[in-house]
Amino acid sequence: MDLLIILLSLGLLMLVAYRGFSVILFAPLCALLAVILTEPSYALPFFSNVFMEKMVGFIKNYFPVFLLGAVFGKMVEMSGVAESIAKTIVKIVGAKRAILAIVLMGAILTYSGVSLFVVAFAVYPFAANLFREANIPKRLVPGTIALGAISFTMDALPGTPQIQNVIPTTFFKTDIYAAPTLGIIGSVIVFSLGLWYLESRSKKARKAGEGYYGFNNELAAAAELEKESVPSTEPKYEPSVARQILAFVPLVLVGVANKFFTVSIPKWYPEGFDFAKIGLEAFGKVDLTAVVGIWSVELALVIGIITTIAYDWKRVTTGFQAGLNASIGGALLAAMNTGAEYGFGGVISSLPGFATVRDGISHTFTNPLVNGAVTTNILAGITGSASGGMGIALSAMGDKYVEAINQYNIPPEVMHRVVAMASGGMDTLPHNGAVITLLAITGLTHKQSYRDIFAITVIKTLACFLIIGIYSLTGLV
Repeated sequence: MDLLIILLSLGLLMLVAYRGFSVILFAPLCALLAVILTEPSYALPFFSNVFMEKMVGFIKNYFPVFLLGAVFGKMVEMSGVAESIAKTIVKIVGAKRAILAIVLMGAILTYSGVSLFVVAFAVYPFAANLFREANIPKRLVPGTIALGAISFTMDALPGTPQIQNVIPTTFFKTDIYAAPTLGIIGSVIVFSLGLWYLESRSKKARKAGEGYYGFNNELAAAAELEKESVPSTEPKYEPSVARQILAFVPLVLVGVANKFFTVSIPKWYPEGFDFAKIGLEAFGKVDLTAVVGIWSVELALVIGIITTIAYDWKRVTTGFQAGLNASIGGALLAAMNTGAEYGFGGVISSLPGFATVRDGISHTFTNPLVNGAVTTNILAGITGSASGGMGIALSAMGDKYVEAINQYNIPPEVMHRVVAMASGGMDTLPHNGAVITLLAITGLTHKQSYRDIFAITVIKTLACFLIIGIYSLTGLV
């Protein structure tokens, strides 16, 4: 019965998310439903001391990353940095390699710290024009953007400042460069297989006589309207070669600064920081190993924001207030969504039925890496959120994973990379917020384009288990 209660709660949350309802409201409601069905008198205490504590704890740690990432992404868009990068990529790979060009653009922006949602908005106009010019079916645009923005640069490639790669640093005392060799191998697998899949789909469509507007110009009625609404891949001004090169500087600086602060911050606080030494005992002592990864990303993003604004001050100041407010609103929504799912996970993991689920997975998969990958993948799929699923898994099992990897002599960096990659596996089921947003931006439906997004999802999931196998056979980290 306890297990059925948890499954009912999880299933209900999955259903309301698929229907487009906000998890900010329904995550606590679904969590409390599970508590009420278990023991009604526990409901209010669980809400105050479990759900809210977990949710607030998540927001306390990670909201600055959401906020700075959203602001940075908006500045990249407003300053013309994204526009210049798009033009440079097209020049290098050629307009005919539209799929590769869009994947690279999404990857560069995502790896530099731009929010996944912001990348979709920034890349789509260029994708629409390039695909139209190359006569590649429009229905392949979402899968192409997904490969560049929500796959290997989200959680596999070492150093990515995306939240999915930051969260594990708190639990495993690692940094975002954890397991660089395995991360790079995983990234190459996802990129290569994903690009091969999309290119093969494009070639198959070309042989069948399908173009951008379908087989019989079924989308032609909206073609002229789309041409008017979608900006050209040509920038509004022709940037010089020097400015095209400078456009990459803010993105590179984020990565370089991130690494610098990761190394330097422990040297600045060799003994951590104890508030008692300055007469503020109530604030306790800062565990530096738990926050150095977060602090490094935050400081790097601040530098990225400043240099992006400096790239073209005049363009940024046009509509600066509106752009800034929009990015802040987006960050608040993203952080609250994930925080609510994290609180939901805290409640579910405290109920008797979760022990049955946990023990079932533990008995089936004794290897802690496989256990972590399976658990995170399942929970990310159920919640439709990579960070939310990871939050639930680590909130419930984090301490157990640390004990297990110590017992099996597995480096925490490997566990970090496996859990991060697993979170970005089956999270992109149809009810995933990023999937719904991406399809809305492109004006397509699940029926038209979800097949290709799901293919990337499968590739990503397989890659996670492949790196577990590679580590087990070679010991590479």
